[in-house]
Amino acid sequence: MKLKKQPVHGWLIIDKPHGVGSTQALAKARWLFNAEKAGHGGTLDPLATGVLPIAFGEATKTVNWAMDEVKTYQFTVKWGVETSTDDLEGEVVATSDNLKTRNLSNAAMQHEINAALPQFIGAVQQRPPIYSAIKVDGERSYDLARAGEAVELAAREVKIDNVKIIDSEKLTETTFEVTCGKGTYVRSLAKDIGRSLGWLGHVTMLRRTRVGPFSIDDAISLEKLEELSHRPPSENSLLRLLRPIETVLDGIPALAVMDTEAQRLRHGQRIPIRQIASFREDFPETAEVVLVTYDEKPLGLFSVDNGTLKTIRMFNL
Repeated sequence: MKLKKQPVHGWLIIDKPHGVGSTQALAKARWLFNAEKAGHGGTLDPLATGVLPIAFGEATKTVNWAMDEVKTYQFTVKWGVETSTDDLEGEVVATSDNLKTRNLSNAAMQHEINAALPQFIGAVQQRPPIYSAIKVDGERSYDLARAGEAVELAAREVKIDNVKIIDSEKLTETTFEVTCGKGTYVRSLAKDIGRSLGWLGHVTMLRRTRVGPFSIDDAISLEKLEELSHRPPSENSLLRLLRPIETVLDGIPALAVMDTEAQRLRHGQRIPIRQIASFREDFPETAEVVLVTYDEKPLGLFSVDNGTLKTIRMFNL
C-alpha cells in the first residue's frame, strides 16, 4: 500500500555524494521524508560533492533566494591537460608541457599562481562550459554538445569574491577555494586560470562547502539520513534535521504582525506599514521584498510600495 505523502516544511542540507545527480539526491531525500513537495537550491554536477540544500513544502517558495546566495567551493586543477568538459569526464582536447619543462618548485608555482589570481576576482567575464545546462534555442547545451553539434556560448559577467590556493603539495595539481556569486562555473574558472598561466588544466575534484547560511558542517549524508529514517520517531525524528523556511531570508527586512493584521493580509488587503503595531521608524517605506511573520512563523513575502504592504507570496502553514 502506497503511503500518503506528508506536508513537510523546511530546509535540509544534504552532503551530496560523488556520482549522484542533484535530482537523484532530491528524490531520495523526498522519499525518506515521505514529503508532498520538494526542490533543491542549486544544482551540483554528478561528479561534484557537498552542500545541496533541499527545500520541502512551503520552503520551495524561497528557493530563488537560496539560488542567489554566495557559494563557496573547493576544487583541484590538474595541470597540463584541457578536456572537452573541463573535468575528468571529457576527452583530452589540448595539452601543454610548459609547466613540466620549466621544472618549477612549489614556491615558484605558488608565486606564479598567486600573481595570476587577482584578474579572476571581482566582476569578471566568463564563458560557460559547453557541457552545461544553459539553453540554446530551447535545447540544453550539454545535449547539443553530446550530439556532436558545435556550441558557442556567450561570455557573461559573474562575481567572484575571492579565490585562493589551499593545497599545492603536488607539482602536477593545485587545490583552490573560491567564493562566488550566482552563475559562476568553477570548471570555466579552472580552465581560464590554466590558460592565463600557459599551463592548461581541468578540474579533477569539486566540492561545494557553503551555500549562503548552509555549511558543509551542518550537512548530512544520504546514508546517514536513511539510517535515521529506520529509527523509531521517538528516538530520532528526521523532522528535527530541518531548518526553518526563513533561513534563506535572513538578509531581507522582517515585520511581525498581530492577528487582525494577519487576517487582512491573508485576504489580500493592502495595509499601510505605519498602521502595523510593530512598525518602527527605521523600517523602509519602500522595499522590493519584506518577510512578514505571525505568531513567530513566516506569513508571507511582501513588497513595500509607497508605505503599503503588497502581497508577493503567502506561506500556507
